[in-house]
Amino acid sequence: MAVLSGKAGEVTVGGATVAGIKSWQLDYTSEVLDSTDFEDVGVRTFAAGCSSWSGSFEGYKKGAPLTIGSEVSLVLKESQTATQQWTGQAIVTGIHPANSIDGLTAYSYDYQGTGALTVPTA
Repeated sequence: MAVLSGKAGEVTVGGATVAGIKSWQLDYTSEVLDSTDFEDVGVRTFAAGCSSWSGSFEGYKKGAPLTIGSEVSLVLKESQTATQQWTGQAIVTGIHPANSIDGLTAYSYDYQGTGALTVPTA
């Protein structure tokens, strides 16, 4: 498979593209639980715990901002190929508008996934 360029990425919320977005970031992690007992004779053992996901996306203001605290259907596209996207339900946990005299009005958003995350298949 060819290396992907980020220029075809996209963020959609509730089926609609979020206009002006220029980058997104996702943290998909799993807890590691200590399962050490006396039978392990002083050598720690671990088991996989619950997974979680969260992240952010940012860009320039083009339209009304998202609403903090809203639960949304989120799609983070690596490209315009349907198999190269991360999807799931998320809660918008932070909105960070920024404005300067010598720049464009920008928005960044934080989100927390709730439930399973569907990962790219290709």
